[in-house]
Amino acid sequence: MPDLWVPGAAEPSLDDFVARVHKQIEAYTSSHAADQSEVEVELADGERVTLESLSPEPGFGFVTLTVHPEDDANARQLIVPVGSIRRIALGPAEAERASFGFSLPS
Repeated sequence: MPDLWVPGAAEPSLDDFVARVHKQIEAYTSSHAADQSEVEVELADGERVTLESLSPEPGFGFVTLTVHPEDDANARQLIVPVGSIRRIALGPAEAERASFGFSLPS
């Protein structure tokens, strides 16, 4: 599958997109001193969220972002169109904020 989707070609797979993001996070984490990476997503409306996980469900152009809770409350989930993701930033999870690390699937 080419890196660039063109009309008439097979539609890009959300499963493949999420797997590639996970692979990039894993590569970033292994190349830095931190045990975990912090993953921040910027959405089209300007909202920035720190992710706990990313899932290709429910599909049909949508992904599920599990957002770290601001405190010890339950994490919230956002189901957003993949096109609303403007930027994904990776950085080392700070030691005092280790709970903000991203959880890769097993």
